[in-house]
Amino acid sequence: MVSDGIDRLGFLIHDVQRLMRKRFEARASGLGLSSAQWRLMVRVAKEEGITQARLAELLEIEPISVSRLVDRMEEGGWIERRQDATDRRVRMIFPTEKASAAYADVKSLAGEVYEESLTGVSPEDRRILIRVLDTIVQNLTDGEASSLEKIKSREGAAA
Repeated sequence: MVSDGIDRLGFLIHDVQRLMRKRFEARASGLGLSSAQWRLMVRVAKEEGITQARLAELLEIEPISVSRLVDRMEEGGWIERRQDATDRRVRMIFPTEKASAAYADVKSLAGEVYEESLTGVSPEDRRILIRVLDTIVQNLTDGEASSLEKIKSREGAAA
């Protein structure tokens, strides 16, 4: 039986994610945040006012773990909690200026890791890679907007 490599897809995606995360964590260690903290900070910076429940879902960790993580980050001056105006039980999370400044550093480090990981990949192949991965996300997502759809909607709103 001839294989086109599709049987390795899951392993390849997992290995790429693991290796990129490992490389990023090595470079980001000087920022003073744990891996879990910078992942949360990036989510909060991208979605200001996100709820703790949604953070738990996106980070794939238990709500009690998110609560403890948010407690530590709030104590460190990285984020702040605010009550939802319509539902006092809901706590929304916002980045502080300290987090916003660190987010710029995180984006820069991530960009370096992306460029390093894509060395030798042509611009056209990069576009194809992103398009294919986004299609996979769309195929596997239940009702959530994919990253490409979010970008397109933001670009449309800005026009």
